[in-house]
Amino acid sequence: MSKLDNELKLLKEEVVNMWTLVHSQLVKGLSALLNFDKDLAREVVMIEKRVNGAELKIDRDCENIFAIYSPVAVDLRLLLAVLKINTNLERIGDIADGIAKLIIDTDNCFKPELLESTKIVEMYHEAIQIVEEILAAFEKEDTALARGIFKRDEFLDEINRTANELITNYLKNVPQDIDQALNILSIIRRLERVGDQSENIAEEIIFYLEAKVIKHTSRKER
Repeated sequence: MSKLDNELKLLKEEVVNMWTLVHSQLVKGLSALLNFDKDLAREVVMIEKRVNGAELKIDRDCENIFAIYSPVAVDLRLLLAVLKINTNLERIGDIADGIAKLIIDTDNCFKPELLESTKIVEMYHEAIQIVEEILAAFEKEDTALARGIFKRDEFLDEINRTANELITNYLKNVPQDIDQALNILSIIRRLERVGDQSENIAEEIIFYLEAKVIKHTSRKER
């Protein structure tokens, strides 16, 4: 294995480690939501500092590899993809951090009927599975798996599209829950963005492996 190959292998491991941190933020955030566990939510906020540190290190390592090895072809595409994936992962971490802070700022545990009527728990599970699947696509270098993300994200989009109506209908019957309902709506909006960031990562995996830019193509074309 050449020195460049070894550096790229280590870089991939760093990205996977960062991915694992971000995934843990989402999993802990869901548990904090369901159990109204503010301590666990605070743990999510603390993990965000580690995610930010990982992002900066990956950026520096990419810059060093560019400077020392002047990579070309697939190695160059990998570095370019990692730089963007790194940014998208950090943004997912920011989203998980924002959700945790909403839970911390909520006074009482979320009403089960509110969680059920908005389908937020299903949405949260799907967001976590999307992050898991796109990580598997990266580790296995599987573009078919990466393309599957575009279809799965439609579920998140659909819940997001109907969120206003669902929240409005709920508040007609339970108007006193307006603070909780608005926080749930904010969480739904954030989870939808997890799907968007995952789609961006899928595009970068496809670019790295197939040298195809699909950023501005439709889902059907992808």
